[in-house]
Amino acid sequence: MEKVFTRRSMLCTAGAGLVAAPLMGSLPSLAAASAPTKPELVVDARAMGAVGDGVAVDTIALQRAVDRCAVLGGGEVFVPAGRYLTGALRLRSRVLVRLDKGAELVGSANMNDYPVTEVRWEGRWVQGHAALVYALDAEQTGVVGAGKITGCDALGGRPKADSPLRHPALMEFIRCRKVRLEDFTTSYHLMWSVHPTLCEDVAIRNLTIRSTGGNGDGIDVDSCLRVVIDGCDISSGDDCISLKSGRGMEGYTEGVPTEDVRITNCTFADANFACIGIGSETSGGIRRVEIRDCKFTGAKSHALYIKSRVGRGPFLEDLRATGLEVSGMRMGFLRINLLSSGIQDAVPVPGLDGVPTARNVVIENVKVTDVPMLVDALAVHPLKPVTGLVLSNITGTCRKGIQLAHMRGVTLRGIHVTGYEGPLLRTVDVTGTGLAGAEPATAPEAPAPIAEPSEPYRLG
Repeated sequence: MEKVFTRRSMLCTAGAGLVAAPLMGSLPSLAAASAPTKPELVVDARAMGAVGDGVAVDTIALQRAVDRCAVLGGGEVFVPAGRYLTGALRLRSRVLVRLDKGAELVGSANMNDYPVTEVRWEGRWVQGHAALVYALDAEQTGVVGAGKITGCDALGGRPKADSPLRHPALMEFIRCRKVRLEDFTTSYHLMWSVHPTLCEDVAIRNLTIRSTGGNGDGIDVDSCLRVVIDGCDISSGDDCISLKSGRGMEGYTEGVPTEDVRITNCTFADANFACIGIGSETSGGIRRVEIRDCKFTGAKSHALYIKSRVGRGPFLEDLRATGLEVSGMRMGFLRINLLSSGIQDAVPVPGLDGVPTARNVVIENVKVTDVPMLVDALAVHPLKPVTGLVLSNITGTCRKGIQLAHMRGVTLRGIHVTGYEGPLLRTVDVTGTGLAGAEPATAPEAPAPIAEPSEPYRLG
C-alpha cells in the first residue's frame, strides 16, 4: 500500500547576524520577505559587553544581546565591525542579527563551547554539537548584513572514535519558521555550512559560502517546506547544495518531505562531489524543485546528481532545471542513480516501498562545455521505471552522449551537442519520443528489494 506523507584554544574566525523576517506564506511571497523594515528595537552588541578584538571571548555578551532583544519583544541585534570570538550562539524568535561591514563572528576552538543536543546527521537524528549559530523552534529569525561568519576548521570533520558526537555545523536551524539569511560570507571546512531542518519559509540570498575540504557541504535543505536560494556564490568541498529528507525507516516513518524549493541565479563550484545533489537521503520524499539561471563552473562529479538507493524510498518528483551554464565537470552534466548512492541505513525501508520512485524530471535550456558525459541514467530499478523525463534544448560540447535505462514517457528534443564519440543515445527498456536511432545500452544489475523485518519498526 502506498504510504501517505504529511507535513508535521586556537583562534579561528567567524562573523554572522540574525534578522526577523516578515510573514512568508508561499514560494512567490518569499520575494517580499527580504524587504527591509525599520526595527522598533535595536540592541548593540557592544553595549552588552562584546569587545570584538578577536582575543576576548564574547559568547556571553553576544548571547545576552540576543536574549535581551527577544524578551523585549524582538528587533535587531547590531554587531559593529570587529572580530568577535565566540562559542555557539542560539538565536531567538523575532530577533534579527545584523552584521556590520567588517564584523566577523569567529568560532571558538573549544568543542565544549558547542552544546550537545539532538541533530540530524546524514538523515538520522543523533547526538551532536550545536552549530556556531543555531536556532530551535524559533520563528522570524536569521542573520543579515555584509559581515562574515567563520567556523573553527579544527572542529570540522566526521565523528570518529575519539569524538563520536556529530561535529558542529556552521549554521543550523531546526523546526524554525520564517528564516532569513542574507548578504554575508561564510568560511568553514570539513563540515556543513548552512543546515535548515524541518523548517518552513526559508530565504537564503546573496551569500558567499566557502567550505572546501571533504564533507564541506554549502547548503543542506533537510525536510523543509518553501525554501528560496537566490544569488549565492558557493565553492564547497562536497555538494554545494544538497536536498534531503531523512534516511531509512526513521525518515520514512517521520514522512516529512523537502518540497517547494527554488534555486536561482547562483554560481557553483565543488571540489569533492556534485554541485547540486538531490538525495541520496530521500526517505521522506523530495518534490517541486526548480533550478533556474545558474552557473556550474566545476565539480568532481556532476553538475546535477539525482540520487537514492534501494532501502531509501520513497519519491523524487516534479524537478525542473532550466537556463543552466555548465563547464568544468570531471564526470558529466547529469547523473541519475536510484540503485546504490549513499550508505545503507541500519534499518532500511523494506519491500517495494523501499525502491525509490522518480517522476516528472524536466531539464531544458542548458549549455554545456566539454562535459565528459551528457547524461548517465542507467542506474534505475526495473520494478519502478522513471516516468516523465524531459531533456530539451541542450547545446554545447561533450565527450559522450546520453544513456538511459528503465524509463517511460521520455521526451528528447533539441539535443544539439558536438564533440562526442560513439552514439549520441543509448537506451535499454525506455519508451517515449525522440529516441530514434538509439543504440542498445547495458544497465547495471538491480538489487532485490529489502526483505521484510521479523518485527515491525517503531519510531523512538
